[in-house]
Amino acid sequence: MRLFFNAIAALITAISLLWATPAVAADLAQGAQVFSTNCAACHAGGRNVVNAAKTLQKSDLEKYDMASLEAIKYQVQNGKNAMPAFSGRLTAEQIENVAAYVLDQAENGW
Repeated sequence: MRLFFNAIAALITAISLLWATPAVAADLAQGAQVFSTNCAACHAGGRNVVNAAKTLQKSDLEKYDMASLEAIKYQVQNGKNAMPAFSGRLTAEQIENVAAYVLDQAENGW
């Protein structure tokens, strides 16, 4: 009997996952605006004026384990070395959007 209830619970869980609302996609246009306002001074065109070896190009993001949305969001929120932290200046949504924009641009060659 217990096996039957476990199977029913698993089935209900599976069905609910199929009907779950997908996560809202990032707004790349808003990410571009945030990038233009806050990031372009140092990273225009995916470059890096402070450290030319660490660009926002896909190959460099991969080389430095930054080629994921989570890694980019963390960097924007917390900063590192010469890059300031933006957690107090940008909302979580803006950080999500700019990270998605950077990743999208890197994927498409800036």
